[in-house]
Amino acid sequence: MARSLRIQYPGAFYHVMHRGNGGREIFVDDVDRFSFLDFLARSIDIYDIRLHCYVLMGNHFHLLVETPRGNLSEFMRHFNISYTAYFNKRHRRIGHLYQGRYKSVLVEQESFLTMVSRYIHLNPVRIKTFQEASVEELMAYLHDYQWSSFNGYVEEEDGTDERVNVCHELVLEEYGGNTREGRLAYRRQIFMDLAENLDIKDKVVGQSIIGTESFVRWIKNSFLSQGKDREQPAVRKVYSRLAQGDILAVISAETGVDLDQLKRRGVERQIAMDLLYRLGGLKGVEIGRLLGVDYTTVSQSRKRLRERRKKDAELDALVRRIENKLSTIKI
Repeated sequence: MARSLRIQYPGAFYHVMHRGNGGREIFVDDVDRFSFLDFLARSIDIYDIRLHCYVLMGNHFHLLVETPRGNLSEFMRHFNISYTAYFNKRHRRIGHLYQGRYKSVLVEQESFLTMVSRYIHLNPVRIKTFQEASVEELMAYLHDYQWSSFNGYVEEEDGTDERVNVCHELVLEEYGGNTREGRLAYRRQIFMDLAENLDIKDKVVGQSIIGTESFVRWIKNSFLSQGKDREQPAVRKVYSRLAQGDILAVISAETGVDLDQLKRRGVERQIAMDLLYRLGGLKGVEIGRLLGVDYTTVSQSRKRLRERRKKDAELDALVRRIENKLSTIKI
């Protein structure tokens, strides 16, 4: 079987999976699970990764991560080596803990991020034990399963996981935000997914990408064109968060809208809000203060932009063009 591609660029999202060598367990007990999450939290901090959700199973794990600096390989190498060294020392063993390379699937944020998050959260009940269980029983088990970010997404109060920092906001934007109403809406969607047996395997292209046709085409044109090293894409650099001035300047240059107008005009301002959040690392409150709007307007505007991009190929191409220009800026 061909190996999946390693496509890296600043701001990319990935569904990451890794199994134990020979299908063996990678956790002996809860001490191992707590240690795993501790190493994960440390690696996230070192490599400036955003973790959007996770689940630990007996012999494998799933992560949904965002890489503002385009450094998934460096992050996963450090994380896997750290946990393997701990595990081997604690259990007095040698050799490989994991089976080959980790698998990573590049995820299109606008169309598939929330679906992938739900698929990951459903993993604890995707085993034979639950084949005859009712949706209500499956839902109860997911609530009781502690080795997942699930409860942080569905509790009526903000369910922050103190073991590892999970960013709930981006996924929950589609459901009304990181609020009581947004978390209840996400919970209702999970209930529907259980009833409909949500799966994403048939949506993965070439074992490496999950996204719309335009996203797959953009990835191929940007990183897999003839003559480029398939394992070392063009934007294979490590970036810090881009400065807000650089982001606004590129948007202004590409749209022909000056900076003062940019803060007042519809779609251009939506693009600015989205890129300041994704590539500039600014929070909704900070973006709102910069552009003179409430932070809830930022969340709603970014959601409207995602919906418009699905229907408007010209707008989608504009945003991708701006992203490409920003990817060449040296920090």
